[in-house]
Parts: sequence; C-alpha cells; structure tokens
Amino acid sequence: MTGRPRASLSTIRVRLTAALALALLPVLLLGVLQTAIAFHREDATLKESLAAAAQRSAAAARARLESADILLETLAPGSIGFQCAQRLAQVTHRIPGYANLIRFDRNGRVACAAGGVPHDPHRVDRSWFRELEGGDGIVVTRETGEAYAGEPSVLAAIRAVDAKGAFQGAFAAVIPLSSLQPSASDPTLPSHSEVALVDGRGRVINATNPKAFGALPADWRSRAAKQGAAVWYAVGPDGQRRVFSAAPAVSDDVFVVLSARSPGLLSWARLNPLTGILFPLLTFVIALAAVSVVIERVVVRWIAYLQRIAALYAKGRLSVRPIQAEQMPPEIRDLAATLEQMAEGIVGRDASLRDSLAQKDALMREIHHRVKNNLQVISSLLNMQQRALTDPAARAAMSDTRQRITALALIYRALYQGPDLKRVDLRPFLEELTAQLVAGEMLHGPGVRTELSVDALVIDPDRLAPLALFAVEAITNAQKHAFAQRGGALTVNFHVRGDEAVLEISDDGQANEAALGGAGVGRTLMTAFARQLRGRAELVRNPSGGVTARLLFPTPSLDSAASVQVPGNQAAA
Repeated sequence: MTGRPRASLSTIRVRLTAALALALLPVLLLGVLQTAIAFHREDATLKESLAAAAQRSAAAARARLESADILLETLAPGSIGFQCAQRLAQVTHRIPGYANLIRFDRNGRVACAAGGVPHDPHRVDRSWFRELEGGDGIVVTRETGEAYAGEPSVLAAIRAVDAKGAFQGAFAAVIPLSSLQPSASDPTLPSHSEVALVDGRGRVINATNPKAFGALPADWRSRAAKQGAAVWYAVGPDGQRRVFSAAPAVSDDVFVVLSARSPGLLSWARLNPLTGILFPLLTFVIALAAVSVVIERVVVRWIAYLQRIAALYAKGRLSVRPIQAEQMPPEIRDLAATLEQMAEGIVGRDASLRDSLAQKDALMREIHHRVKNNLQVISSLLNMQQRALTDPAARAAMSDTRQRITALALIYRALYQGPDLKRVDLRPFLEELTAQLVAGEMLHGPGVRTELSVDALVIDPDRLAPLALFAVEAITNAQKHAFAQRGGALTVNFHVRGDEAVLEISDDGQANEAALGGAGVGRTLMTAFARQLRGRAELVRNPSGGVTARLLFPTPSLDSAASVQVPGNQAAA
C-alpha cells in the first residue's frame, strides 16, 4: 500500500509535466519579479502623490485663511455704521465659506454681525482677543471659548484701530472647517481616497468616511512639521491596510489627513496585465495543459491500451492481439509487437506443456491402473489360498489381508477413473468400499443393512489410505463379532466439524466389555492408522448396545469437492 502512491508519482505523465514545469519556471519567476518591482514602484508613487495631495490641500486651506485676512482688511473701514449688519450679511451670502462676520469693540462686545453671536462675558479675556490687543495683526484659532457656528470652525480675527493707531476692538470671520476640507472627488487625489481634518491632538474633526481613519502614530505631528507632510501605513478601523498622509492646514491646530488603500501585490495588473504576471502565468498553464493532453493522447493512452492487453494475457486470453498498433507511435508500436511475440511464445510453450501434462496424466493413469490390477491379482491369489486352508483362524487372517488389499486397489481405481490424479472424492469412495466389504460377506451369512451419511470432502491418497484401512478394520470387526449368524445394521458416518473430521462406523450388536477393551491385531492396526493421520481412534458402546469405532483427525486443507468436477487435468494446466 505504501509503494502505490510513490509509484503514481513516477509515471510518465508526472515526470514530463514536472520537466516542463521546471523549464517554464524561469518565465514564471520573471513575472513574479516584475510584480514585485511594479508593486514597489506603485507604492512609492502612491506615497509621493498622497503626500503632495496633503500638502496641496493644506496650502489651499491656508490660502483660504489668507483670503479671509484680505476680506477682513477690506471690510474693516465699513464695519461700523448704518446698516452694518445688513452689509455683512450680504457679504456672507455672496461669498461662500463664511459662517459669520463679526465686529467687536475694545471691550469684547458685539458691535455689528452678519448673524447671531453667542454671549461670552469673558471674551475680552480670551487669549485670541488679548493677542490682538497686544499688537498682533491677525489671529487664527479654534480656541474661541464659545461656539460661533453650528459646526466645527475656526475664527480668523484682525486688529481694529482708530486714526491714531489705538486698539478699538477686532473684526472676525467664522470659517467652517468643512469649507477648508478638500473634496474626495478631487481628480488630483489618488483613487479611493478619503479626507479628514484633525486637531493638534489627533482627534478627527470632520471626515468623508470616519471608518477610514484610526489612531494616528505618536510622532505624526513632529514629522508633518519637519517634512511638510508625514506619510505612514496602518490598518484602518474597516480592517483594510491603508496609507496615510498629514499636513498642517491652520498653524498647529488643524491638519489635513488623507487616507488611501494600500496597493496589493497584484494591483499593478490593473495597469498592464499582459506584461506582468498574467501573461507568464497564462503561458505556464496553457503549456502544461497542452503537454498533458499530448502525453495523454500520444503516450499514456497507448500504454493503458497495452496494459489492458497484458491483463487479458494474464487471464489466459492469449489469442487477443493489439489490432490498434498501427495507430501508435513507432516506439510504442515496437513495444506492442514485442508483447504480441511474447503472447505467441507463451501460447507455444503452453501447448507444449499441455501435451506434456496430458502424456504425464496418461502415464499416471496407466500406472494406477496396473497397480490396481496387480493388487486384484494378489487378492485373487489370496482368495484361492484362503479356500485351500482348513484352519478357521488362518482363513480369517487370509480374509482380512485380502480385504485390506481390496481397499488399496479401490483407492488406485478411484485415482485413475477420477478427474484428478491427486485427489479423491471421499463420499463415493466410502460408499463403494462399504458395499464391497458387505457384499463379500453376504454369500456366507445373513444380510446386513447399511446406512451412510458422508460429508463432501476431497482428500489426497496419502490420507485416504489409512482412513480406508481403518474403515476396513472397523467393518471387518463388526462382521465378525456383531453380524455373525444374525445380520444387522451397519452405520457409516463421516462429518467435517471445522478443523476436525470424524469417521464413525457403528453396529447394532451386543458388545461385551472384553470387545471394548481388547488389544487385538485389529485394535492395534486402527490405532496405527489413526496416528498416521495425526489423530486418535476410539471404541465406545453406542445407544443400541453395539460398538462404535470412531476416528478423529485434522481436516485436510485441500480444495473443495467442486474442483473434482473439472474434466481431465486442465485445472493444473
């Protein structure tokens, strides 16, 4: 079992496919190298474009604040007077991006405004107001103390002075942070980009997609201040790996942060799929498929065909020929011709072996026939000698010897008359042996009725001889001691009980204890025959009062009786 998977890996199909795969491997490796180069190039380009976009967005936000400074300088002279609030409201309506325009006096009170202003009694103490009072020309801040708009915003304020240059308050513009945030649809931004404004602590103020922005790294602010834009990689809350870029928009208070998907290893294939890994991989797969088909059609198919032919030869069907050999490649055609020549040689040798076996079979049958005839001649001579004797004991001994020789002759007759020279079917043999022994004594006394029950068993002559002689001794003893001058019933039973076979020969006479425990010649021979079979012999009283001679021995491990039905000796051929 362990060798079969290893053998499947050494087939022609596997070897040729592996060779082609090794040949095409440099092409595939070149494609992988191109993939890595394109990946790094795209990665560097994305980082550069994202950093530049962040800087542009921050510059646009700063330009918006600078434009707010110019607007405030322009509106400052007319920010107090008749219909001041109406004029400021018209400006905020015409110029988008401003939530409110407010004029504060020197005490922080609202002098004029385009919209509503929250009440702040501590406005004059706010840091941005004190910076203007201290002499700063413009202040941009998110720390206003009160919310001046309904959304996150910044306050841009300029110093208001009189003709003598004395501080007279401030003129402020409220700018929503959403107006400073660049649009995610800006064509200058990388594809699938998201935009957010964050404060100096890294908290998101406003974002096009909050799930695209997570926690910022610890040094992002210092890197943005030092390099103008900070770029880093991180996994966003949405679980995607992204590249981020941050640039300051409003001093150190507000930053523009851009987020884009990080390019994958095969992302370059969207730009040029045929010159990257797709074309080498497709070539690799097509070449392997083409070679596999060619191997299957040109080599493997014909080898499988010859394998089926060889399997038929193994089953003995040597008349089959590879008629499709003309369609094979020359090398495989030569193999088919060699296979056909081998089949023809096997047919010739098989015919020769069959002839030899037939001759051997005929010789063996002739030998068995002659042995049987010789034994019958010996039996006839003993019969003639028995009739010439007058001593009853001598006549009985001569009769016993003649019956034993008759049993041996019957074995040889069964061998040469049967289909198999090496095996004998036990059932008809015991039937014929019993009939001959009983019929031989019917001329000299009352008749004996026989009952046989024999299981089917095929046995070899080496085991049949002691078994038959045991049966001769048992039947002869029954004829002498149980059936003499009275007749009776003789029962012969043979049964196979798993690993043990049992032969029982019983009579219905009246046996005494001397008959059961005697140690005569018959008992000695029966014990000797049992030992030859590696078994044991028993003499016991049966329920009818007679004697049962029992032979127990190991069941012969031979083929079933069905093998006897094969005609002649063709099974061996």
